[in-house]
Amino acid sequence: MATAAALWLVLASWLTVFQLPTYAPDLNPQEGIWSLVERDIGNLAAAGLGQVTRAVKRKLKMLQYRPEVIDGCLASTGLTLSA
Repeated sequence: MATAAALWLVLASWLTVFQLPTYAPDLNPQEGIWSLVERDIGNLAAAGLGQVTRAVKRKLKMLQYRPEVIDGCLASTGLTLSA
């Protein structure tokens, strides 16, 4: 199967294939955001899933109003936004 797919990709000149890393958290800005959320709720002794959900939503809401923190997560990846 893999050989047939590789042959098809060679013959499909209209298709451009990019090899991406399987998992690269250092290139993913949302990993930085989740790290901040986890740091805040890491020691939460929740009575249920609802309490965890509220804590995560509260932290994400706080981050929403701190664009410099979000920009820092993007900057740490070395990636940039293009318009």
